[in-house]
Amino acid sequence: MLVIALASTLCANVFINGAAFLIPTLHTERGLELAQAGLLSSMPSFGMVTTLIAWGYLVDVLGERIVLAAGSALTAAAAFAAASVDSLIAVGVFLFLGGMAAASSNSASGRLVVGWFPPDQRGMVMGIRQASVPLGVGLGALVIPRLAEGYSVSVALLFPAAVCAVSAVVCAAAVIDPPRPPRAEAPQEQLANPYRASAFLWRIHAVSVLLVIPQAVLWTFTLVWLMAERGWSAASAGVMVTVAQVLGGLGRIAAGRWSDVVGSRLRPIRWIALAAAAAMGLLALTDVLDASISVPLMVIASVITVSDNGLAFTSIAEQAGPFWSGRALGTQNTSQHLASAVAAPVFGGLIGIAGYPAAFAVCALLPLVAVPLVPSEPALSRR
Repeated sequence: MLVIALASTLCANVFINGAAFLIPTLHTERGLELAQAGLLSSMPSFGMVTTLIAWGYLVDVLGERIVLAAGSALTAAAAFAAASVDSLIAVGVFLFLGGMAAASSNSASGRLVVGWFPPDQRGMVMGIRQASVPLGVGLGALVIPRLAEGYSVSVALLFPAAVCAVSAVVCAAAVIDPPRPPRAEAPQEQLANPYRASAFLWRIHAVSVLLVIPQAVLWTFTLVWLMAERGWSAASAGVMVTVAQVLGGLGRIAAGRWSDVVGSRLRPIRWIALAAAAAMGLLALTDVLDASISVPLMVIASVITVSDNGLAFTSIAEQAGPFWSGRALGTQNTSQHLASAVAAPVFGGLIGIAGYPAAFAVCALLPLVAVPLVPSEPALSRR
């Protein structure tokens, strides 16, 4: 179940984040400004925010297998449709629709992992599952820009279409929903709305939004930064982004294991936020100085800025309980993907006006704001 959760979310993220790797081709061959290309690349994220909570509700009601299989199939259909049209407006529409479908993997795969593993293992296994996001980005970076540069945007979009189609078949055939008590027999505390009991979930959502923006900026613009500012080819830049994302996946696993060992999901988040602020600040400084060390600092920042996601995801699932975790995880992803979708055109515009160092410097401030918002570790009564 862990492997399937990892693979299905990886495939969804090849689609969700893969559009960002079309930016160099859209910028150089189609003449789009960075803000315009960033907006197009954000359409899957905008689509996701409209359906994440709804998919979470369906997971709570129907279970993980149905949602994963149906969502993957619809994502594949939207990607095939985007590859079949020439109009960039039509491509944007299908990317939006595909994002609506791809949202299914977030809550369903997270619930699958939490449901099948005990609390003292959840941090690490959720880190493994969360590694699917940077691994999906890395796979997209390795394949999509090469296809776009060598063939066309349409051919490049066939890759996420194919992997999501395979994911749909695997999920339909192999997913087993984790056991949970019938709703009629569940204690009242598991059925109650966790958002009314305390501000814990609200604060985690706010922290995650602040921490996801630097991650989104790096994912969206690293490829074009390497090519335009450092003179790298599409192939070599794609390899570098892939390496950064693989290391980011390992970072998520290590952070999850760290949380299991110390018995806290939230203390590690505070340290990761401080490290993210330092890494983005150094990246901004070295980019201003045009220092070659800015490239390895980009890799370090890419690893650090993704390491907190699994910790927040696990904590939310544990606190929300088996009858609310789908909606709570949907809310978490809605807030994060909305922030990511807005960040792409906003920071694209900032880069166009003030340059990459200014964008990196702004990203260094956001984790500092997040640190005091991290809540205290609560009693895990809803597990």
